[in-house]
Amino acid sequence: MSTHKEVKKVTTHSLIEMKKNGIKISMLTAYDYSMARILDAAGIDVLLVGDSASNVMAGHETTLPITLDNMIYHASSVIRGVQRSLVVVDLPFGSYQANSSEALRSAIRIMKETGAHAVKMEGGSEVSESIIRILTAGIPVMGHLGLTPQSIYKFGTYTVRATEDEEAEKLKKDALLLEELGCFALVLEKIPAKLATAVAKSVQIPVIGIGAGGGVDGQVLVTHDMMGINFEFKPRFLRRYLNLHEEMGNAVKAYIKDVKSGDFPSDKESY
Repeated sequence: MSTHKEVKKVTTHSLIEMKKNGIKISMLTAYDYSMARILDAAGIDVLLVGDSASNVMAGHETTLPITLDNMIYHASSVIRGVQRSLVVVDLPFGSYQANSSEALRSAIRIMKETGAHAVKMEGGSEVSESIIRILTAGIPVMGHLGLTPQSIYKFGTYTVRATEDEEAEKLKKDALLLEELGCFALVLEKIPAKLATAVAKSVQIPVIGIGAGGGVDGQVLVTHDMMGINFEFKPRFLRRYLNLHEEMGNAVKAYIKDVKSGDFPSDKESY
């Protein structure tokens, strides 16, 4: 008889059930196999293969340069490390904005070539046609409203969005539209907590916040920020759980010292 314990996978359906039952959803980013294994084994609900890989993995200033091929590479690496989490992949800038046919092609490539479970795309009514095409092909879509980093040059700043009535009203309408179209969840980034809470209450689908207060259905952070691997980025919404930048630096210094002094490798570490 097999002693292998069956892992209960997180699905788009189980996230909706979590919202219904008042259970908060935990989400973090992952870009590689080793990190994905650690996060998945720790019990994270959702792993986002974010286009933030452009910043934290490739050193770009914005998320714009990362390509669909890059995203597919990162997503397929993550999938190989996951047993339980739902894996969502960002459609990168330029892979869905031109028209809905291109959006569908991009989403199909992600699903076929990576084995991921869903895609995420930024925007509301502007991208509704693409969302419909992707959903019609049976691909789950997570929406993203508020601060949409792919539009950074349009906004010119990463400050809090939807503080004015007009933008707040559009965001509320877009959230209802995304639910109506069939998105299974929604990310709200850097908007007033009161507005985010109102949006979360207005829709049946889970709303996951980043810098959107505690009245939503779950939270997402960039793992490299939360672990303190990046130390320059200090937004108000970030809670640091480790200072890996310092700890890893100290470990490397100790290794260099041991190599220079001849302490490493010892007789025990030699054949």
